[in-house]
Amino acid sequence: MDHALRLAGRGLGNVWPNPAVGCVILNGGRIVGRGWTQPGGRPHAERMALDAAGALSRGATAYVTLEPCAHHGRTPPCAEALIDAGIARVVSAMTDPDPRVAGRGHRLLRDAGIAVTEGIRQTEAFGVQAGFVLRILRGRPFVTLKLATSFDGRIATARGESRWITGPAARRHVHAMRMIHDAVMVGGNTAHADRPSLNVRGLSTPRQPVRVVLSSRPLPSDLPPEGPSHGPLWRLDAPPAEALAHLAQQGITRVFCEGGGGLAASLLSAGLVDQIVGYTAGMTLGGDGRPAVGPMGLGHLADAPRFRLADTRAIGTDLFHRWLRLP
Repeated sequence: MDHALRLAGRGLGNVWPNPAVGCVILNGGRIVGRGWTQPGGRPHAERMALDAAGALSRGATAYVTLEPCAHHGRTPPCAEALIDAGIARVVSAMTDPDPRVAGRGHRLLRDAGIAVTEGIRQTEAFGVQAGFVLRILRGRPFVTLKLATSFDGRIATARGESRWITGPAARRHVHAMRMIHDAVMVGGNTAHADRPSLNVRGLSTPRQPVRVVLSSRPLPSDLPPEGPSHGPLWRLDAPPAEALAHLAQQGITRVFCEGGGGLAASLLSAGLVDQIVGYTAGMTLGGDGRPAVGPMGLGHLADAPRFRLADTRAIGTDLFHRWLRLP
């Protein structure tokens, strides 16, 4: 299942509105097939693994990071494909929250005489599927807030100079983070002040993220147009909660927010940030520098949004730290 989860991660940012799923098929103690959801959401992970395994699927065990689908879409249900291939056992990490599935896939398998084990590595699987789950259950995507700051929490000097606070290794890592999100979002002030490209550069990706600007103003005319090296460009004139709900309706499951302090404060105040990734440089800009997060109007520490540390390490000359929202 650990291997299947790593495979599932390859689909992040490329498969929306579908979930990113991984599948590994074992027969006789060896891997005979593996797959992950392909760009655009098709083929599914199970279909890829079954095609790789061929006749060795009969009597084998399939490890899948999400309950096999049970509904007919552009392709037949994966549960039926596993049955037809002669799989003897299915081990799944979590139940699919999509009401079109929601346990039906597991029932189909059991009704066909296949042994089913559920909940293996469920917590880890939820980490991969968080965006898909939030979109289905709460009507919004998973939101990652990125903060690239000086040691004293500033994103620019008092005059607005910000290139570059962090080093090239950290900036490359930001592009890798963009690559595993469906959309990159900034506010209107950032779009007008910085003219950001908001695309993945220096890394090979089959699908560029959607570029989202929250703004009541028209977009700058010199932002790059949609094309092979840039994803669609959407301007949304709405508060963050409404904008995220709209993105979810369009199938977006994961959003990487790189906006300025105002947008960061709005998202945090509304409880819409699920993960913060920070890149901290060994420099100080002082109290007159521009803060990473704007005013939030907090009167008590108890009102501040809280996160738990999930990862920290050096990236080049900078410190990377990742924080997950506390329940």
